[in-house]
Amino acid sequence: MLIEKIIRKLKNNPEYKFENNYSMRELTTILWDRGTQLSRGTWKRMFFKKSGGLVFIGSHVVINHSYLFSAGKSLIIEDNVYINALSSEGIMIKNNVSIARNCTLICTGVIAQKGKGIIIGNNTGINAGTYLGGQGGIEIGNNVIIGPGVKIFSENHNFSDFNINIKDQGVTRNGVFINDNCWIGAGVTILAGVTIGEGCVIAAGSIVTKTVAPHSIVAGVPGKVLKKRGELLAQQIPV
Repeated sequence: MLIEKIIRKLKNNPEYKFENNYSMRELTTILWDRGTQLSRGTWKRMFFKKSGGLVFIGSHVVINHSYLFSAGKSLIIEDNVYINALSSEGIMIKNNVSIARNCTLICTGVIAQKGKGIIIGNNTGINAGTYLGGQGGIEIGNNVIIGPGVKIFSENHNFSDFNINIKDQGVTRNGVFINDNCWIGAGVTILAGVTIGEGCVIAAGSIVTKTVAPHSIVAGVPGKVLKKRGELLAQQIPV
């Protein structure tokens, strides 16, 4: 199938499979939409700090301080995404990343305090309505699934002094690191200073306040480790 061959080449993945049960009308619409996105992306990428390949950009996408924004190959940014790359390290997005509609990526909140930045690894998908606050730095690894409505924060307001308004007490910044091959479920909140180890699964609606060891399954408010993925596999397979 032609579309499958094109996507395989774009993603540099010879194993990519595209379902063959779409009507001609559906395929035509998909190709038209992608072509329109490619046209926008071809224009906008000229203002990026760096771009390694094709960029597909939906309607009503805003990228402020795009001279601090770096994109790898085959970046897809869907409709109504807001990106502000103002920060000391900017935003770096690697190959084959998709950012779904209505997402926000912001690196500096209060102008008086420039933020650090955001890195998103290869083959990672950011689902609709996600918020990434990269003031203290966010780094997301390769092959990560970020579900819809996920919120990641890398700074906290200080509030210990009763004699000063909270908004005037400054902030504490701690980076967030999500390692490779994780699945972050819908509506998860990850707070500043958290590292999520490789291969973790974070259940929908969890609030992660502490670092999580690799291959853990986490759920709850606050999030707690339920078991390791290997333990789950052992329960499913009779011996």
